[in-house]
Amino acid sequence: MLELIDQRRLPGEFVTLLVRDTQQLHEAIRTLAVRGAPAIGVAAAYGPVLALQTLRADATTVDGLKTIVEACEFLATSRPTAVNLFWALDRVRRKAQAVCRHSRLTLGELHEAILAEANAIRDEDVAMCRAIGRHGEALIRDGAGVLTHCNAGALATAGQGTALSVMFEAQTKGRSFKVYADETRPLLQGARLTAWELQQAGIDVTVICDNMAGWLMKEGRIDLVITGADRIAANGDAANKIGTYSLSVLAKQHGVPFYIAAPSSTFDLSIAGGDEIPIEQRESSEVTRLAGVPTAPDGVAVYNPAFDVTPAHNITAIITEKGVVENPDAVRIRRLLGTP
Repeated sequence: MLELIDQRRLPGEFVTLLVRDTQQLHEAIRTLAVRGAPAIGVAAAYGPVLALQTLRADATTVDGLKTIVEACEFLATSRPTAVNLFWALDRVRRKAQAVCRHSRLTLGELHEAILAEANAIRDEDVAMCRAIGRHGEALIRDGAGVLTHCNAGALATAGQGTALSVMFEAQTKGRSFKVYADETRPLLQGARLTAWELQQAGIDVTVICDNMAGWLMKEGRIDLVITGADRIAANGDAANKIGTYSLSVLAKQHGVPFYIAAPSSTFDLSIAGGDEIPIEQRESSEVTRLAGVPTAPDGVAVYNPAFDVTPAHNITAIITEKGVVENPDAVRIRRLLGTP
């Protein structure tokens, strides 16, 4: 059984969701009960473990490997944009295939091997979050105004977050600063989740409507923007929650540094640029209703992409667990990641 925080219920209720099979896990990812690219990857890594637990006692290792592959293929259909999902599932599948190929395992031993791999993915994510924060904390000076979009905190990872980790680490250095959290329409992840996390941590946070960000920059209230990312192309183009691209344009216009904080697992070097990143389209009701109350006429046309892509030339630097890539491009990214 996998226990997850049901992020759909925050901040009104703190409720955990008990996931017993891959169908429930798929639904939890699809409906945003668990969300945030690293958290999706970690949760998905446990999917094949859950799938093995449904097999009959007389099942063979061959049955187990088939079940793992099928579980990975099914869970990969839950959301299309966050590459951490596919990275984690591929890692668990390759682990299962490798141990079956090189040793004679019982089904129980196969279960233990992929559980250990899922646990390793979780533990690495925790360490990655701290490393991102340590690499980026110096960017936040005492008295700074920081703008963030959507939620890239502990709720979005197995650790203390990506973009928010930078803030948490700056806080441990004794710096006092103010965070402006975009509400992040249409599902209000900034208002519901980021504001809740920062308030719990004792960080000064103010929620603003998405369309206020440019004016705050003009007023001189914003010294830097930090967001997360769900997939980063080989050239540094980064997909993140819809509205991030607009922030990058506004930041460039006002001379405000714009940073992305993301782990190396969020880079997808198989695609050259952001035009190749698949953009998830979500249900119209997310835009036309708020808490069940209609906010638009019935039957009106709706366009609801969950993500947009910020071009690399709008990004001041990408903060990773391996270090900081300034003025990101294909050469600098491959150098940081140690990829030829």
